[in-house]
Amino acid sequence: MSHLSYKTVSANSETVNKEWLLVDAEGLTLGRVASKIASLIRGKHKVDFTPHVDCGDNVVVINAEKVQLSGNKWEAKEYIRHTGYPGGQRSMNASTLLAKHPERLIEKAVKGMLPKNKLGRKLYGNLYVYVGAEHDQEAQKPKKIKLN
Repeated sequence: MSHLSYKTVSANSETVNKEWLLVDAEGLTLGRVASKIASLIRGKHKVDFTPHVDCGDNVVVINAEKVQLSGNKWEAKEYIRHTGYPGGQRSMNASTLLAKHPERLIEKAVKGMLPKNKLGRKLYGNLYVYVGAEHDQEAQKPKKIKLN
Protein backbone atom coordinates (compact mmCIF):
# COMPACT_ATOMS: atom_id res chain seq x y z
CA MET A 1 0.00 0.00 0.00
CA SER A 2 1.08 3.53 -0.68
CA HIS A 3 1.61 5.84 2.25
CA LEU A 4 -0.55 8.43 0.44
CA SER A 5 -3.69 6.43 1.16
CA TYR A 6 -3.41 7.38 4.86
CA LYS A 7 -3.50 11.12 4.29
CA THR A 8 -6.41 12.97 5.81
CA VAL A 9 -8.26 14.97 3.17
CA SER A 10 -9.48 18.35 4.37
CA ALA A 11 -12.16 20.10 2.35
CA ASN A 12 -11.95 23.76 1.39
CA SER A 13 -14.29 26.16 -0.38
CA GLU A 14 -13.10 25.06 -3.82
CA THR A 15 -13.35 21.27 -3.34
CA VAL A 16 -16.68 21.10 -1.50
CA ASN A 17 -19.82 20.15 -3.44
CA LYS A 18 -22.97 21.78 -2.12
CA GLU A 19 -26.43 20.43 -2.91
CA TRP A 20 -29.95 21.79 -2.51
CA LEU A 21 -32.23 19.79 -0.22
CA LEU A 22 -35.99 20.13 0.33
CA VAL A 23 -37.52 19.31 3.73
CA ASP A 24 -41.26 19.12 4.35
CA ALA A 25 -41.86 20.04 8.03
CA GLU A 26 -45.51 19.01 8.08
CA GLY A 27 -46.30 17.01 11.22
CA LEU A 28 -42.67 16.89 12.44
CA THR A 29 -41.56 17.89 15.93
CA LEU A 30 -39.77 21.25 16.01
CA GLY A 31 -36.63 20.28 17.93
CA ARG A 32 -36.07 17.03 16.10
CA VAL A 33 -36.44 18.54 12.65
CA ALA A 34 -34.28 21.54 13.63
CA SER A 35 -31.40 19.36 14.82
CA LYS A 36 -31.44 17.34 11.59
CA ILE A 37 -31.59 20.52 9.49
CA ALA A 38 -28.69 22.02 11.45
CA SER A 39 -26.66 18.87 10.83
CA LEU A 40 -27.41 19.06 7.08
CA ILE A 41 -26.49 22.76 6.93
CA ARG A 42 -23.28 22.09 8.84
CA GLY A 43 -22.34 19.19 6.52
CA LYS A 44 -21.85 16.56 9.21
CA HIS A 45 -23.50 13.89 7.05
CA LYS A 46 -20.75 14.14 4.43
CA VAL A 47 -17.60 12.04 4.25
CA ASP A 48 -15.33 15.07 3.77
CA PHE A 49 -16.75 17.07 6.72
CA THR A 50 -14.33 19.74 7.89
CA PRO A 51 -15.31 21.69 11.04
CA HIS A 52 -13.96 25.09 9.95
CA VAL A 53 -15.36 25.08 6.37
CA ASP A 54 -18.87 25.65 5.01
CA CYS A 55 -19.23 22.18 3.48
CA GLY A 56 -22.93 21.72 4.20
CA ASP A 57 -25.91 21.83 1.90
CA ASN A 58 -28.51 24.51 1.22
CA VAL A 59 -31.77 23.48 2.89
CA VAL A 60 -35.25 24.65 1.81
CA VAL A 61 -37.99 24.03 4.40
CA ILE A 62 -41.65 24.14 3.37
CA ASN A 63 -44.87 23.95 5.43
CA ALA A 64 -43.25 25.70 8.40
CA GLU A 65 -46.65 26.51 9.89
CA LYS A 66 -47.48 22.79 10.31
CA VAL A 67 -44.63 21.96 12.70
CA GLN A 68 -45.56 20.33 16.03
CA LEU A 69 -44.57 20.97 19.64
CA SER A 70 -45.13 18.44 22.40
CA GLY A 71 -46.68 18.96 25.80
CA ASN A 72 -47.59 22.46 26.96
CA LYS A 73 -44.87 24.17 24.90
CA TRP A 74 -47.30 26.15 22.73
CA GLU A 75 -48.13 28.23 25.82
CA ALA A 76 -45.06 27.72 28.04
CA LYS A 77 -42.19 28.23 25.56
CA GLU A 78 -41.18 31.90 25.39
CA TYR A 79 -39.18 33.78 22.80
CA ILE A 80 -37.48 36.87 24.22
CA ARG A 81 -36.19 39.89 22.28
CA HIS A 82 -35.04 43.38 23.21
CA THR A 83 -35.95 46.65 21.48
CA GLY A 84 -32.67 48.33 22.41
CA TYR A 85 -34.28 50.85 24.74
CA PRO A 86 -34.18 50.71 28.56
CA GLY A 87 -36.88 48.35 29.80
CA GLY A 88 -37.45 47.16 26.23
CA GLN A 89 -37.47 43.42 26.83
CA ARG A 90 -40.41 41.79 25.05
CA SER A 91 -41.52 38.18 25.05
CA MET A 92 -44.11 36.08 23.24
CA ASN A 93 -45.04 32.44 23.49
CA ALA A 94 -44.78 29.89 20.71
CA SER A 95 -48.46 30.03 19.69
CA THR A 96 -48.29 33.83 19.26
CA LEU A 97 -45.09 33.53 17.21
CA LEU A 98 -46.74 30.84 15.07
CA ALA A 99 -49.70 33.13 14.40
CA LYS A 100 -47.54 36.15 13.45
CA HIS A 101 -44.40 34.64 11.83
CA PRO A 102 -44.55 30.83 11.47
CA GLU A 103 -41.20 30.59 9.67
CA ARG A 104 -39.35 32.11 12.63
CA LEU A 105 -40.06 29.07 14.82
CA ILE A 106 -37.83 26.90 12.63
CA GLU A 107 -35.31 29.69 11.95
CA LYS A 108 -34.75 30.37 15.67
CA ALA A 109 -34.50 26.67 16.51
CA VAL A 110 -31.94 25.95 13.78
CA LYS A 111 -29.91 29.11 14.49
CA GLY A 112 -29.57 28.07 18.13
CA MET A 113 -28.07 24.75 17.03
CA LEU A 114 -25.39 26.26 14.78
CA PRO A 115 -21.98 27.44 16.02
CA LYS A 116 -21.93 30.88 17.64
CA ASN A 117 -19.18 32.41 15.47
CA LYS A 118 -18.56 33.79 11.95
CA LEU A 119 -18.96 30.35 10.39
CA GLY A 120 -22.32 29.83 12.13
CA ARG A 121 -23.62 33.16 10.86
CA LYS A 122 -22.50 32.23 7.33
CA LEU A 123 -24.10 28.77 7.59
CA TYR A 124 -27.39 30.33 8.70
CA GLY A 125 -27.60 31.94 5.25
CA ASN A 126 -27.97 28.46 3.75
CA LEU A 127 -31.42 28.02 5.34
CA TYR A 128 -34.59 29.00 3.46
CA VAL A 129 -37.89 28.60 5.34
CA TYR A 130 -41.28 29.06 3.68
CA VAL A 131 -44.88 29.02 4.86
CA GLY A 132 -46.93 26.73 2.64
CA ALA A 133 -45.85 24.27 -0.02
CA GLU A 134 -44.55 26.86 -2.52
CA HIS A 135 -40.94 28.09 -2.47
CA ASP A 136 -38.70 30.36 -4.55
CA GLN A 137 -35.87 27.85 -5.10
CA GLU A 138 -37.46 25.89 -7.97
CA ALA A 139 -34.61 26.82 -10.32
CA GLN A 140 -32.05 25.07 -8.07
CA LYS A 141 -34.02 21.79 -8.31
CA PRO A 142 -33.81 20.81 -4.63
CA LYS A 143 -33.75 17.10 -3.84
CA LYS A 144 -36.58 16.07 -1.46
CA ILE A 145 -35.42 14.14 1.59
CA LYS A 146 -37.34 12.38 4.37
CA LEU A 147 -36.07 13.17 7.86
CA ASN A 148 -38.08 10.64 9.89
